[in-house]
Amino acid sequence: MPKIVLASQSTSRRRLLEGAGITPTVMVSHVDEETEFFNAMTPSDMVIALAVTKAHTVREQVDFPAIIIGCDSTFDVDGISFGKPGTPEIAKERALAISGRSGLLHTGHCIIDTAQGREIADRVTTKVTFSQMSESEIDDYIASGEPLHVAGGFTLDGFGSPFIPVIEGDYTNVVGISMPFLRSAMLQLGYSWPQVKEMR
Repeated sequence: MPKIVLASQSTSRRRLLEGAGITPTVMVSHVDEETEFFNAMTPSDMVIALAVTKAHTVREQVDFPAIIIGCDSTFDVDGISFGKPGTPEIAKERALAISGRSGLLHTGHCIIDTAQGREIADRVTTKVTFSQMSESEIDDYIASGEPLHVAGGFTLDGFGSPFIPVIEGDYTNVVGISMPFLRSAMLQLGYSWPQVKEMR
């Protein structure tokens, strides 16, 4: 039975898997996401390209039968990619831009089954709508430090949750991995969900 390998350092992604009964081995890809090659792509293409790159980078380090899960998320506002803000200034600029508006959270997924030599890659998109936020609410949220290192500068499963009244689509996709997509991919690879939970 292969092991589940998560090619990500995201605690949200790990928690999603663990919450569904899966115990992943975490191997971080260390792929540089901020290159001209990736930045030149549309947000929806970029997340798939990065997910595939992360999964294949980890694939080269794995010497045991594994199901490798690579993911990348970005928030698409009018065709512009809002990745991880990195600084409070960028986080504030983006929060002001999305206050009272909607955007598309894209997550690219790449699942590699090393035992079968098979790969499934696709994107899942969820529409996310924000409430109008006051400047003091934005400043308070940024001061928590949470938005600096997450796609789009917000989380649905953390301090950002009070500002997101509506999502249209898959909740888990916004958190970091579309769990329904993962189940579907595993079925395509020939594994039942109970089998997936037994992979250690």
